[in-house]
Amino acid sequence: MTTVLIADDEPLVVEGVRTVLEAAGFRAVATAHDGRAAIAAAERHRPDVALLDLHMPGLGGLAVAERLAAASPLTRALVLTSFGDQANVLAAVERGAAGFVLKSCTPEELVTAVRAVAAGEAYLSPAVTRMVLGLVAPESAPRRRDALARVDRLAAREREVLDLLAEGLSNAEIAARAHMSEATVKTYVSRVLAKLGCANRVQAALLARDARS
Repeated sequence: MTTVLIADDEPLVVEGVRTVLEAAGFRAVATAHDGRAAIAAAERHRPDVALLDLHMPGLGGLAVAERLAAASPLTRALVLTSFGDQANVLAAVERGAAGFVLKSCTPEELVTAVRAVAAGEAYLSPAVTRMVLGLVAPESAPRRRDALARVDRLAAREREVLDLLAEGLSNAEIAARAHMSEATVKTYVSRVLAKLGCANRVQAALLARDARS
């Protein structure tokens, strides 16, 4: 059974998330209302997934995610955010957080996100991808040349998947658009990330945007 740590300074959010996840078969082994308590809980319980609010007293979600490598190396961080601070979202993308989900998401999306991160995949809400792509300014010429060189390594079908991913589409939406199964899309996305040297879908989407700019 997948175990989860829920860290958020809003008790109502914590209880709501716990209810959704436990109804889906996950086990909430610990909750925390500040960053230091989250690290201590992760070290004690070693959960599969740590669901982290970006803004908590003491230490925010990004700082907690960084320290998880020492406190609980096998725990993967899933950031829970309302996008109050867009700079933190971009910082988390650059640091390779395992996933991002909005507090306004549906219960079904939250379950999907936790399940994907627990399975070793990255989960990025399509809304997150679209927001990040809209925030980042065009890159310099050297950065664009690097992006082009890396994207050029992709096969035609991989490039098609990358372009759809860069639109902020989910795996299901890519599957429908490209006329392939979700399982096949997952395989292509993993292959694209590996070839591009990207930690997650947003990094790949940014690279694709740079190559087109």
